[in-house]
Amino acid sequence: MSEIELSRAARLELRAQAHHVDPVVLLGANGLTEAVMKEIDRALKAHELIKVRVPTDDREEREAIYAQIAEELGCARVQMIGKILVLWRPADEDEDVDAETWIARAEAAAKGLEAPAPKPKKVASKKPGEKKVKKAEAPRRRARPKTTRKTKKAALG
Repeated sequence: MSEIELSRAARLELRAQAHHVDPVVLLGANGLTEAVMKEIDRALKAHELIKVRVPTDDREEREAIYAQIAEELGCARVQMIGKILVLWRPADEDEDVDAETWIARAEAAAKGLEAPAPKPKKVASKKPGEKKVKKAEAPRRRARPKTTRKTKKAALG
């Protein structure tokens, strides 16, 4: 697979989304093994946007690991801050189309233009002649019973 190239606007959008994400994969003392690659691939399929922590102190080695992961798994390199790598790959089977659509939307949003319309989703609808059923609301209850407060005057009198 080849690495996905992102525009600046798409990368900035993904960086903003990744801000609150915790690292999902942690490389161990053995470095980038086949098991770690499978785990990163599984995490990308499940989450699309992930963070990977690399424990090595050598910057060139971290960059080499970053490039190798992106090239072998066909994902996009979003950001590298210290020992944290941020990777993105669309989760759907038709990755190329979804990646292009996503990038086009991010670029349009950055320019202040209206984004291309998303694919229509199937929505369950009622059949002709059927009435819409309302859900019965549960009665509201107080968290604790209301207590009555007596003043000194009322207690004496």
